[in-house]
Amino acid sequence: MSQRRPALGLGVALVSSAAFATSGAFAKSLLLGGWSPGAVVTLRIGIAALVLLVPTLLSLRGRWPLLRRNAPLVLGYGLTAVAGAQLAYFNAVTHLSVGVALLLEYLAPVLIVGWLWVRHRQAPRRLTLIGVALALLGLLLVLDLTGGARISAVGVAWGLMAAVCLVVYFLLSAKTADALPAIALAGSGLIVGAIVLGLAGATGILEMTRGASVVEIGSTPAPWWVPILVVSIVAAAFSYVAGVAAVRMLGAKVSSFVSLTEVLFAIIFAWLVLGELPMPVQLLGGALIIGGVVAVRADELRGVRARRAERHTDEVAQPATHGALSG
Repeated sequence: MSQRRPALGLGVALVSSAAFATSGAFAKSLLLGGWSPGAVVTLRIGIAALVLLVPTLLSLRGRWPLLRRNAPLVLGYGLTAVAGAQLAYFNAVTHLSVGVALLLEYLAPVLIVGWLWVRHRQAPRRLTLIGVALALLGLLLVLDLTGGARISAVGVAWGLMAAVCLVVYFLLSAKTADALPAIALAGSGLIVGAIVLGLAGATGILEMTRGASVVEIGSTPAPWWVPILVVSIVAAAFSYVAGVAAVRMLGAKVSSFVSLTEVLFAIIFAWLVLGELPMPVQLLGGALIIGGVVAVRADELRGVRARRAERHTDEVAQPATHGALSG
């Protein structure tokens, strides 16, 4: 994974989180209007796949062998990062309050730290552990779980599945060896996700219920296609491309912690679109999340500097040793 443009990567990751966050306020209008989660997700992913179809083909420039070599990556991305994550989250929301569902989904950064520890022997350093603690505490405050949160075993299961899918999203997006361009990976993954969701709906596995033709966005009536276009173009097509690009510049671990800011952006959009004002405790939680992201990023940079210093020491020592032996 590339660490060459961390500042740009951080900016792209924040923009991606903000784009993803628009889905909550606009998709909520559809769900309250009687649309099923399956119908909303399938339309969202299908339209996003169509939007990215031409850019995906242009980014490949006829390099079909590259797409074939990355077929397992594309299939995994489409099944988990696209179809699985979206479907699991929207199903979790139907059984849980939005706050609890988001908290479960955003256990993903903690799971990534654990995965890197178990699979790659990358034990988290103290600063990363501090960042994890700050981010989780911030999430608890931002989501305000004391305000009448609903708990359901089925909803918890869907929320945890969303977290696992989110982990896979970051790990697959971070792959850069023989990598597809970010647009090609996002676009082809969206196509796979749309096909899977469409087949699930056609066979009755996924409930496809069309709701009201006019829905309420906040207190403003709007045709159903307005929120659909927002969650498809902004919160899917654009956000997935930006997300892949950001993960490749920052790495899976740091990107996953930056993605926690999606919760903050979701609160901002809920305020602007739905008129739901954030509480002071939520603002404090936001500050803690940012502190957690800063701590993890600082720890990552410290590790990079340490590895560079170690390589420099080895490079200096090798010629000296060679000269002593030849003399």
